[in-house]
Amino acid sequence: MSSPEITGLIDVSTSVDDAIGDGLAAAASAGVRVRGLHELADLDAVYRLYDSIWRPDPMNPPITTELLRALTKAGNYVSGAFDGDELIGACVGFFSPPLERAMHSHVAGVSGAARGRSVGFALKLHQRAWALQRGVEAISWTFDPLIRRNAYFNVTKLAARPTEYLTNFYGFMQDGINGGDDSDRLLVRWQLDAPDVGAAAARRPAVTAVDRLPRATVALGFADDGGPSTSPALGARDGTVLVGVPADVEKLRQTDPGVAKSWRAALREVLGGLLADGARVTGFDRAGWYVLEQSVRQQSVRDDAEKGLA
Repeated sequence: MSSPEITGLIDVSTSVDDAIGDGLAAAASAGVRVRGLHELADLDAVYRLYDSIWRPDPMNPPITTELLRALTKAGNYVSGAFDGDELIGACVGFFSPPLERAMHSHVAGVSGAARGRSVGFALKLHQRAWALQRGVEAISWTFDPLIRRNAYFNVTKLAARPTEYLTNFYGFMQDGINGGDDSDRLLVRWQLDAPDVGAAAARRPAVTAVDRLPRATVALGFADDGGPSTSPALGARDGTVLVGVPADVEKLRQTDPGVAKSWRAALREVLGGLLADGARVTGFDRAGWYVLEQSVRQQSVRDDAEKGLA
């Protein structure tokens, strides 16, 4: 199995060597080969794969072959995960402004038949190695904060950290996944050389367990009918705060769209409000809880106010 491309490099740091090794190990574990894509036939295969995953409105596909061609010609990132000759996953990203030394990962997807094999993990680690080789320090992307498995993947398995709640970021999205819901997103930042990211890439992620946080405040929990239940003590945000999300919002959008929309509104208010007030997401429990901590600055201001110093 060949390593990610390292064209034009003279000195490769230990961190890049480690990133390449982690990417190869992840690909081997998933039973795939991940490589950069440039040829028109491969790019068209990415377009068709995404079309099969999202089943979008024909007038608004996730990405087009022509745009992929332009992105790769300009030196941006397009990769594919192959099981033999079959493309089963792909990831697309582009560079941020030069001074930021960053990239934005626009879209990634894995075929339904390949889910559960950690193909997405292999794609992201290939992207990390590719970016580090080119002097990129961080990668950002967005995801739907209501989808529990994506939150766990991004926050725990990859150790990316949410930085901003984006309300209806892409506008109305009528496809097989978003189901006509508002396109609220969490923007995350993946600091590629951070110790926790390196540990996660080596498959040693820091795992969050809510049952070990007895003093945490539940800001958004679960009502008996399956809908959201907000805490009347939402304003008390000192310390650890828990924000829940439903087990399968994609199914809920089909079976009970009203409840799904109520979850969207509640999460927007609670999680969006916490992040806007300076709280930071530190983990995600697989049972469906975002774990947040009040920022040091916010705690200091609150403490000063209590002491009459503010």
